[in-house]
Amino acid sequence: MLDKFTLNNDSCQYSCKSCCRNSAHMLPVTDWLSDIPQDLNENDLVEVQFKNTRKGYYHNDLHLPLEKGTPVIVAANPGYDLGEVVLTGRLVPLQMKKNHIDTTRYEVRSVLRIADDADLIRAEEAHKKESNTMIKARQLAKSLGLEMKIGDVEYQGDGTKAIFYYIADGRVDFRQLIKVYAETFRIRIEMKQIGARQEAGRIGGTGPCGRELCCSTWMTNFTSVGTGAARLQNISPNPQKLAGQCAKLKCCLNYEVPVYEDARRNGVVLGTPVAAEEQEEDLGFKNAVGEGDVTRFDRKKKDNNHNNQHRNNDRHQRHHHDNRR
Repeated sequence: MLDKFTLNNDSCQYSCKSCCRNSAHMLPVTDWLSDIPQDLNENDLVEVQFKNTRKGYYHNDLHLPLEKGTPVIVAANPGYDLGEVVLTGRLVPLQMKKNHIDTTRYEVRSVLRIADDADLIRAEEAHKKESNTMIKARQLAKSLGLEMKIGDVEYQGDGTKAIFYYIADGRVDFRQLIKVYAETFRIRIEMKQIGARQEAGRIGGTGPCGRELCCSTWMTNFTSVGTGAARLQNISPNPQKLAGQCAKLKCCLNYEVPVYEDARRNGVVLGTPVAAEEQEEDLGFKNAVGEGDVTRFDRKKKDNNHNNQHRNNDRHQRHHHDNRR
């Protein structure tokens, strides 16, 4: 058994004694009950993470010694898949409840075994096909005239099935496309639609704040962001500044909304410290943006109004002097 191994050209790194950072650098859930003794018979559920942000919940029927970071082979439909255990114990049912998983409809399969070297090599060979498959899949979708984009391809651990993640504005009839994919790639096909935010999280990047995108570092669930969040915080409705790399409203607009809502309910007026701004002017600090400062329009407008007033006064005085003559 390897103590440490990599999959998909270093895009997914597993370690038996450490946290896993997958291709999108998503951190797993912190098990804050890990140091408390637990009875294995009390709960046999484990949370398993696959490529990107895909996760699943499985029964540890065989009572294997699973801990965070253990690579496991789990039952799939069809065949099996390779993933990594990211959560065990009492927190797993709470995590399922948090993710609104209906246990009466969700099929909880089983962990078959701990992955060995042969499983890892087979999964690595399958993951190496993903890049070329995605390029070819895009070409086939374009040839059929479908208004959609293949954003990513994920092969199952045994290489018998692949999930094609696609982006589309509306409904797409891809029944013919599935037949073409099955004949071309000789695998079982599953189509899964994702949004622009999920695509940005898979690609990654740096936001205007200078940090990595939240969707590609720590966010696992996406909530809708409305323009009301910007109005509540009195943010200028500038589409170029409010939109993220996904061309949607930035997720961070929601971060401080509860604070503003609470302040409004309690009648608290929120503002920025004026003293700091005055001190900045006294010390001669200059805005780093320079001419990009939007207040320059206000200053120019005030100057124009002042000059116009002087010109009007001069004309009025000359007109009054001519009437007297």
